[in-house]
Amino acid sequence: MLKIYDVPTATQSILKRIPPDETIVSPAMLERLAATFGEPVTPEEAVKRILHDVRTRGDSALREWSARLDGFPAEAPLRVPPQALAAALEGLAPQTRVALETAAGRVREFYRRQPLSSWFTNELGGTLGQIIRPHKRVGLYVPAGTAALPSTVLMSAIPAQVAGVREVVVVAPPQRGSSAISPVILAACALVGVTEVYAMGGAQAIAALAYGTPSVPAVDKIFGPGNLFVLLAKRQVFGVVGIDGLAGPTETMVIADESANPAWVAADMLAQAEHDVLASAILLTPSRKLAEAVQVEVGRQMEDLPRADILAQSLPGKSGIVITRDLDQAAELNNLYAPEHLCLSVAEPWALAEKITNAGGIFMGEHSFEVLGDYIAGPSHVMPTGGSARFASPLNVWDFVHIISLIALNPATTAEIAPLAAVIAREEGLEAHARSAEARAEKKETRSK
Repeated sequence: MLKIYDVPTATQSILKRIPPDETIVSPAMLERLAATFGEPVTPEEAVKRILHDVRTRGDSALREWSARLDGFPAEAPLRVPPQALAAALEGLAPQTRVALETAAGRVREFYRRQPLSSWFTNELGGTLGQIIRPHKRVGLYVPAGTAALPSTVLMSAIPAQVAGVREVVVVAPPQRGSSAISPVILAACALVGVTEVYAMGGAQAIAALAYGTPSVPAVDKIFGPGNLFVLLAKRQVFGVVGIDGLAGPTETMVIADESANPAWVAADMLAQAEHDVLASAILLTPSRKLAEAVQVEVGRQMEDLPRADILAQSLPGKSGIVITRDLDQAAELNNLYAPEHLCLSVAEPWALAEKITNAGGIFMGEHSFEVLGDYIAGPSHVMPTGGSARFASPLNVWDFVHIISLIALNPATTAEIAPLAAVIAREEGLEAHARSAEARAEKKETRSK
């Protein structure tokens, strides 16, 4: 049953953020780790050992860990052959191919409209500017735990391609006990033109992307969500490579008023909560009548859902309904929580959107529901989680480029500002800096005589 909370209780329970480094690890997971490593280890220590092993022993360690943790056949090729990608695309059901092609087209057209260009100015005594350069090689982690996610291929690879990345690499865990990645993931790769795909997952895949092995050249930046071990591995390799962020469990927040359709609100919450047992779906509403109707609808609709076992854990865990004083208070709570997805199921969504400062994506009204954002609306569904929407953005083309500052001052400007640079340098106690600046100024003065 989806519980109904008052605001004080909710802020101390379902609306309370837990820092990533305080993740509670189940006894069952600790037992599995002990069995795997032959002694008690924490997830952080387990990941550290895997990363070090792959870094030092390369392909041998990568294969051994894939066999031990994922049941990957030790002698199977890591890289998926081109013919397997082509066969997967050819084997798609016609309606699935049309859906993926339509989604890919909309995502590509959305990101083609995002401004991305170098710029220069001659108004500051010479030429100054910023040069935009795409990353040369990026790695995209596509999870395939409780469900294969071809949509993640589209939502990650296409912005990279639009940004101009020349080498886009996809890694995805093979199906348990097999050397094969889910065919629909392979088909999505072929559909968007990704030809370098590896069957590997977990911390060992992150290690291979970060450090490189004889079979897997290293990348410049790693993207994509994953389980706890993928998250920890990305955090530990940051600095060796770039990362997009630390994705936590998926989450949605719905703000609704009495005009909302309770059956639709319930459906939207269930769609999010079925992802995994740690997912959260929270409704904020000033209408108790709507809250109770949604509560009933959630119970009714989940009865015949195939992932009801996951829902039975995620709904009582981090999900619920909060009765707010009004929509303004709902907006305030949203901004404190900073959800990945925010759905405005209200009569005047544009007016309420003006009060929203923190969210990965805002879904305006009941006909722009979050599931469309997951698959086909246009913007990437890769969005900041865990409250990081306070400072982070959804995946976009800027994530796949870096900026190079360009400084080309003319001699007159150098002579004018170099003595000032020397003043600042001496304030910082850096005499060599000051003399370097003064040498240019002195050279200019000598020439003028």
